Amino acid sequence: MTHRAIRESAQAVVGVAAGDGTPSPDMQALLQKPLPSSATAVFPWTGSALGTVIQELAGGGFLVAPQDGSDRWHCPRAASCLLQPSPGDTVLVAGPHRDQLYLIAVVTQADASQSRIVTDGDLTISSRQGRIALDAPTLTLQARKARLDIVEMDYRGAEVRVTTLVARFVGRTLETVLDRLSVLTRSSFRLTEEVEQVRAGQIDMQASETLRLHAKNTLVTSKALVKVDAEQIHMG
Repeated sequence: MTHRAIRESAQAVVGVAAGDGTPSPDMQALLQKPLPSSATAVFPWTGSALGTVIQELAGGGFLVAPQDGSDRWHCPRAASCLLQPSPGDTVLVAGPHRDQLYLIAVVTQADASQSRIVTDGDLTISSRQGRIALDAPTLTLQARKARLDIVEMDYRGAEVRVTTLVARFVGRTLETVLDRLSVLTRSSFRLTEEVEQVRAGQIDMQASETLRLHAKNTLVTSKALVKVDAEQIHMG
């Protein structure tokens, strides 16, 4: 039955009760009150509902506008919702009643090109038996301090660029196989305690000021030719 039919039925009943068809003053005031609108009706709470994120609040909560047009909600993010909500996202909220709601999931994103997984504490991704893979056209890692503990690692790539102020390598064995090695330094120091060997097709050493060779025993041998050329040659 519509509100208009209810009003007409009440007026008919009051007119019959008065005998002359004229309602009493109290009943007339009651009938003149506006009927409740369906737009302002409060729907019964079902435990969960969809809404749209308006803004992020201080302390990690969110202001959410319900889809039914009722009052906005202040919802903290549930621990299970790792995807950080953004303004414009459609989210699912749930709770025992309207005054205690939690944002439990992001249903659709307003901008799906950017996603963030945010936690308040430590985050650990663990696989008991399988493997963890990261696959993306571009990978960016940013941290104040990083540590890697890996038993064995294989790296394959086309090019590597390293920019650092200080680099230290401590190890037992280093093996490098290259087609070409170029080293440009302002100052170089190398200390070998035991044996250093160089095998090359040609060796060219040039110093702009002084070249010094010193040892307890020095041997210079050649199969074909030994040439010493200078303005002055001192022997002994």
